[in-house]
Amino acid sequence: MKHVILGLLLFAGPVAADPLQGAQVLFLGEVHDNPAHHARQAEIVAEVQPRAIVWEMLEPDAVPPVTPELIGDEAALGAALNWADSGWPDFSMYYPIFAAAPGAAHFGAQLPRGAARAAMSQDLAEAFGDGAALFGLDRPLPEEQQERREALQMAAHCDALPAEMLPMMVNIQRLRDARLAMAVLEALEATGGPVAVITGNGHARKDWGAPALLTLAAPDVAILALGQGENGGTAPDGGFDLTESAPPVDRPDPCEAFRAR
Repeated sequence: MKHVILGLLLFAGPVAADPLQGAQVLFLGEVHDNPAHHARQAEIVAEVQPRAIVWEMLEPDAVPPVTPELIGDEAALGAALNWADSGWPDFSMYYPIFAAAPGAAHFGAQLPRGAARAAMSQDLAEAFGDGAALFGLDRPLPEEQQERREALQMAAHCDALPAEMLPMMVNIQRLRDARLAMAVLEALEATGGPVAVITGNGHARKDWGAPALLTLAAPDVAILALGQGENGGTAPDGGFDLTESAPPVDRPDPCEAFRAR
């Protein structure tokens, strides 16, 4: 991993007037089931033409060679990625992002289920493996941040989690952030950048998400983070460089089942 960090110094350059063009890494946050957010990601990818795209939704070992010919066939690409069985929203929302940069290399960053399970019984650094210290996984979070993150996990799970599970949930989130940051380093080393990262708002936040861990490991890399909210709600929290809003999705209340008990 150290040779990756040293190599990144070669990618630094002057900052462009357009922040989208000046960034080496663009974290493009989303609410996963909002098609307008994915349309905006595709617009940015089309403008920037990144040399690599890192996907929260794909496991590292499950990304086949994504050729321009394969990108030209939405159904074939979705099948090659086994998207229908992935548990993520419909591929039709994500396909335009692939099509927007047909020459880009693609990197998976999804935390394998085995690693998530390991975090339940192992030390966080041990569960991550090589490079854990680069991303701060060998030390605890500041107490205030730990408390805030546990509160967010409780709210995200409809206040239905046992309190003793909250530290583990935060650890899994830290593992996911670190996997994204590590995949970005690999993409930068392989392609020279720029790199676009397709991920949820929670992982794209600059204060403690994957951008923060990337900065910890490679402080000279120029990062831009976009957070996308929905009309009628507050802007995403997390110190984003840019925040935008789109019409909300008509979705059922995920906590309704808990209230009915």
